[in-house]
Amino acid sequence: MLASVATWIGLARLRASIGRPAAIGTVALTLLVPLGTNTAEGVGEITRPFTVGERLTYEVSWLNLTAAIAVMEVAPTEERGGTASLARLIGTAQSTPIITKFFPVDNRVESELDLETLTPEHLTFRRREGKKKEDIEYTFHQKEGTVTAVRGGMTESVSIPAGTHDIISCLYYTRAVLPPKPGASLKMNVYHDKKNRPVEVRVEGIETLEGGWGKAETVRVRVIMPFHGLFMNKGDIHVWVTNDERKTPVRMKAKVVLGAIVADLVDGWSGVSSVKPGF
Repeated sequence: MLASVATWIGLARLRASIGRPAAIGTVALTLLVPLGTNTAEGVGEITRPFTVGERLTYEVSWLNLTAAIAVMEVAPTEERGGTASLARLIGTAQSTPIITKFFPVDNRVESELDLETLTPEHLTFRRREGKKKEDIEYTFHQKEGTVTAVRGGMTESVSIPAGTHDIISCLYYTRAVLPPKPGASLKMNVYHDKKNRPVEVRVEGIETLEGGWGKAETVRVRVIMPFHGLFMNKGDIHVWVTNDERKTPVRMKAKVVLGAIVADLVDGWSGVSSVKPGF
C-alpha cells in the first residue's frame, strides 16, 4: 500500500494535517469561542462535565491507516495566591511508527485554565514536526483584552475579544455550555497562529454511535470554520460527544483533500454511558 502513488500523495497531505497545533486540540475533539460575546441557545450556568484526572486517548486514522495517537488530559496545578483555581489541559500528538519513518511528529500543547470562567490564562506549544522545531507561548490577559505571544524570538501583543479561548480550552468550554439540543449553537473566538478566528458550533442531532466504548447515545455537533483548521480540513468538522453529564468526545471526522481523518476514543471511556437495552 505504501508503494502506491495515492498513498504517497496522502502521506504528503497527512504531513500537513497531523502537524498542526489545532490537530492536537482536535484529536481530543472539538473546538471554539466569540466575535464579541459568547452566544449559545439555552446556555445557563456553567457546569464542568470534566474533572481533574480525566485522560482521553484517541487513535487518529486516515485511509484505514493509523497515523497518530493523541492524548487529552486534565491535570492539577498549584493555585496562585488570590486567584481562582487552575487546571492544566495537556494535549499530545505522536505519529505512529509507520508515519514516523516519513515525517515524525511529537507535539505537546499545555494550557492553564481558570476553572471558574473556563478561559485560558497561559498556553505553551512545543512543536516537533519533521526537521521543524518551534516553541510558542501565549499569555492571555482576559481583563485587559490582550494576548502576549512569544514566537521565534519575537514578542507581540494582540487585542482579543472578552472570553477568547485557545485551541484546547475551547473544547472544554464547549462541553460545558453547549446544550445537547438539536438546533442549539455557540459562537466563539479562538486565538490561534497570530489571529482571532471566529468559530461556530451547531448541534445537528442525536445519534447512537458504536465503537470501542460499546454503544452510546451521542450528540452530533458540526463545527463551522471559515478557515483551514483542524487537520487542514476542506470544510466543516463533525464531532460526536456522549449525551450524558460527562459529554465525552468519542469521535471526530474531517474531510481532507484525499478521504477523511477520523479520531476515535480508544481509552478513557470509563465515564461513557452505554445505551440502555431497547433504545
